[in-house]
Amino acid sequence: MTEKTEPYEVVVVGGGAAGLSAALVLGRARRRTLVVDAGEPRNAPAAHMQGYLSRDGMSPAEFLAVGRAEIAEYGVELVRDEAVGVREGADFAVTLAGGRTVRARRLVVTTGLKDELPDVPGVAERFGRDVLHCPYCHGWEVRDRPFGVLAGAAMPAHQALMVSQWSQDVTLFLHRVPEAELSDQDLRRLAAAGVKVVPGEVAGLAVADDRLTGVRLADGTTHARSVLFVAPRAVPRTGLLEQLGAELTETPFGAYPVVDASGRTTVPGVWAAGNAAGFGEQVVNAASGGYRAGATINGELLMSDLDATLGA
Repeated sequence: MTEKTEPYEVVVVGGGAAGLSAALVLGRARRRTLVVDAGEPRNAPAAHMQGYLSRDGMSPAEFLAVGRAEIAEYGVELVRDEAVGVREGADFAVTLAGGRTVRARRLVVTTGLKDELPDVPGVAERFGRDVLHCPYCHGWEVRDRPFGVLAGAAMPAHQALMVSQWSQDVTLFLHRVPEAELSDQDLRRLAAAGVKVVPGEVAGLAVADDRLTGVRLADGTTHARSVLFVAPRAVPRTGLLEQLGAELTETPFGAYPVVDASGRTTVPGVWAAGNAAGFGEQVVNAASGGYRAGATINGELLMSDLDATLGA
């Protein structure tokens, strides 16, 4: 293992929208910054990203490539590696999988989350194409088609109600959710939205010519559908934050760090942004969160250095 003798001012762990945005602000503020990127963006399966003003329809890969080029213009370093450990002392020592240890005065964690898909044959293979999870990300592109929704354990009716905004032909497949799990209010809302409810376990998908054509139940029946919405189980990547003792809060979508408006965690000198800070952060939100974290960190470092000068 090798260790940098001169620490970075900031190490950003995660090279997605939040991490690159934080690094861009810090680079422009002339802070010596390193981005550690494991190359596992959550939205990699998607061909396009939507809802980001001026970037609507851009591919996630292109977005990241542009971001990497921009931070390089300001001297920000980027290393393709995974941060596997961190310890706190006079500064933060971040251990990388490749054997290198880097040090920093401040740490930004933007490691995101992992989507664990339902174990239905065919779902993983078609995820991001015609098996989708977010109507705000993909609803417009598949509007007015026959939708299927695979009920999840948490809020089983919610996703079906949401996607009914984009199609009047929606079928909710209860899969492994008992009908009794639907509340009276759920049933009333589903009826008002025109959503058909189908009990029974889903056994797989019907595909023809590389297109989803239906949802197949365990009893052998197939329901013609051209789009299937699923609710992946979100697994926050909070390992580094837990190593540092950051306080986490439980949500229906996993445990996330307690943060203030700038993304500051309960560990002094450590920020979290993007999906590392919350389940519902879209790309545009993640970029905004990274910007706030970067600006706040720069201001804090500036005042800290000035106070140290005054006390010298």
